[in-house]
Amino acid sequence: MTLELSILIGKNFDFMNNRKLNFCDLNFIDYKEAWDLQKEVLTLRSDGKVNDVLFLLEHPHTYTLGKVADKSNLISSKEYLEKNKISVYDIDRGGDITYHGPGQIVGYPIIDLKSWVMDTHKYLRALEEVIIQTCAEYGVKGTRNPKYTGVWIEDRKIAAIGIKVSRWITMHGFAFNINTDLDLFNGIIPCGISDKEVTSLSKEINKDISISEVKEKLVNNFKSIFEYKELSAITREELLAVNLSN
Repeated sequence: MTLELSILIGKNFDFMNNRKLNFCDLNFIDYKEAWDLQKEVLTLRSDGKVNDVLFLLEHPHTYTLGKVADKSNLISSKEYLEKNKISVYDIDRGGDITYHGPGQIVGYPIIDLKSWVMDTHKYLRALEEVIIQTCAEYGVKGTRNPKYTGVWIEDRKIAAIGIKVSRWITMHGFAFNINTDLDLFNGIIPCGISDKEVTSLSKEINKDISISEVKEKLVNNFKSIFEYKELSAITREELLAVNLSN
């Protein structure tokens, strides 16, 4: 954790705990299937049957509209959606409309903020910090925009963030453009922001990047920022079958 974020959260560097994080790589998964899985694991986390979980994955072409989304920001015609095989979902996160697709890493943390910081704004800033530190490992300077949630490279958005918090347990999360086909953002007004561009990590450094390599960096930065003592990889099947023994 950086000194800046430590001050923001109001914690000292000597903060110690026994919090454990399970990392689950879902690889490529349908949006609705992942959404249903999040809800199932959120219930398990609420009941104390699993530890905190970070899902990382890619989706097929999908547009999602948050609870307060302006539907006019979906500017695609029916023909455009069919041609590009894009699914559209109205979902229960905050934020406006965004795109998910191959080459974009989506992160869904299902974590209990009661054991970290019970403040959704600080949680959002921490998610941004995970992306910012990961960008830095590729020599790219990610920044915050005081007007908009997410991570920016100058005035180009590289990561969108939209969350839901239920009984202080989180779901949904971030969408980080790595090798993303940015043309698919043309079917929407991303996040309802009409005067900004979107970008990707590969576009910024002018080469394709290993998705698995970025996932590894994201997991390590997530563990550090959210101050987990232990990190374990777990499969989807193991996660749904597990019960805490302590």
